[in-house]
Amino acid sequence: MKNNKPTLIILAAGMGSRYGGLKQMDVFTPEGDTIIDFSLYDAIQAGFGKVIFIIRKSFESNFKTMFDKKLAGKIEVDYVFQELDNIPEIYKNPERIKPWGTGHALLMAKEVVKENFAIINADDFYSRQAFVVMANHLKNTKTTSFDFSMVAYSLKNTISENGYVSRGECSIDTHGFLTDVTERIRIEKIDGILQCENEKNNMIPIDENTIVSMNFWGFTPMCFEYAEKLFLEFLKKNQKELKAEFYLPHIVNNLLASKKASVKVLESNSKWFGVTYSQDKENVQKEIIKLKTNGVYPTNLWD
Repeated sequence: MKNNKPTLIILAAGMGSRYGGLKQMDVFTPEGDTIIDFSLYDAIQAGFGKVIFIIRKSFESNFKTMFDKKLAGKIEVDYVFQELDNIPEIYKNPERIKPWGTGHALLMAKEVVKENFAIINADDFYSRQAFVVMANHLKNTKTTSFDFSMVAYSLKNTISENGYVSRGECSIDTHGFLTDVTERIRIEKIDGILQCENEKNNMIPIDENTIVSMNFWGFTPMCFEYAEKLFLEFLKKNQKELKAEFYLPHIVNNLLASKKASVKVLESNSKWFGVTYSQDKENVQKEIIKLKTNGVYPTNLWD
């Protein structure tokens, strides 16, 4: 069965510690646009029918003030909350202050998503083409299947000049399907050479043409039950770890290893941009002005 109106889930519960504030709410244009505004605009143009914001309860009024009026009549909107205590009682640790990660955030949407969906970061600018290829793929995927997808980017198009970034390093087979994704929590340019931190905490060179994930995944609702079981296993092992996080690639890798799912890699030739550090903001502003000047986006997105 074809599902003609996929849902977009936006991961927006982060605290922006390296940025120095809530980057998902930061404004990048004289018209008051956030990066999320461009993702929403592109998603609506591409045919998504609903957006779900995964936020913290403390952000709720700010988010609703920022987005509800703009989106009224254009796309259905819902909010779910990722909090530290959204886990079974037996695993709660009063010393824990760090969120449980993107995989945990995904599970917060389980009760409100019954259709195929894409999931993205709030602070990444993915480009129109990425939303179009993902929407088309999701519209033609059975909701009862484990046929998943991701939009891939070239590493050189995703780095910050202002410090290290985290990326999912992807291995892809000859048929264009993902075979493995390794979460690289530190990639940065050192003495002009791109390097990443390996499992032994050593910095090693990494090819600039490496295909990476920017957390733009396409799933069917079948992923939730599997992810929930994995998260419970993760909690059992990491209950006392104060910084361990349950990432989306962890779910994907387990599905691939079990031969339960396939992940089609949807190529994007677009240049990603986003904000990890406050110094990244100026570059993003320049890129957005260029896009508006060239007519890719109207001056006022929501008029």
